[in-house]
Amino acid sequence: MTNRHNPLPLTRDNTAVVFVDNQVGLMTGIRDYSIADLKHNIVGLAKSAKVLGLPIVTTTTSSETLWGPAIPELTGVLPDQTFIDRTTVNAWDDPRVEEAIRATGRNKLIFAGLSLEVCAALPAMRAVREGFEAYVAVDASGTFNMTKRETALVRLTQAGVVVADGASLVIEILADNASNQAGEVYNALGMDWSLLVSQVRQSA
Repeated sequence: MTNRHNPLPLTRDNTAVVFVDNQVGLMTGIRDYSIADLKHNIVGLAKSAKVLGLPIVTTTTSSETLWGPAIPELTGVLPDQTFIDRTTVNAWDDPRVEEAIRATGRNKLIFAGLSLEVCAALPAMRAVREGFEAYVAVDASGTFNMTKRETALVRLTQAGVVVADGASLVIEILADNASNQAGEVYNALGMDWSLLVSQVRQSA
């Protein structure tokens, strides 16, 4: 039996990933992660989602007037992806975004956005209200100070959104290290320690 406190596992067949407003202008204000670490986590989530064949939805907000284009590291990983540019604060409030999310046919949604407390949190909470199971990859969702980070985590939890790191969510979807995709997933995540273990095993 499943409920919001003990949901069924994430799988390749039930999960989609939504990247919200990973934009150059917003990235300059991030203070809870180093920019290098945050970009690493965003790119790792995107690369591993592609390896696993997960549907991906991407958005920006007012890219030509406010926050600039999506970060080149993300567009480089998703060169054929359409970034839905909108003006609404909550991405879900734009009908094109909602339609794109629903069109994935998946009931579990992983959100990653800048900022955590608005761009990731608001559509994730709306997703829960709409009957989806929502997850936020916190380490791929930076924000502007620690107060915003701490209060966002509390609010998300109160709203029934699962908060986790992106790698843990991806590895749950991978499910089996014997999978022929395992090495590609770990490489996509760029987890230094796992790469070291792989090198040690190859040299043994």
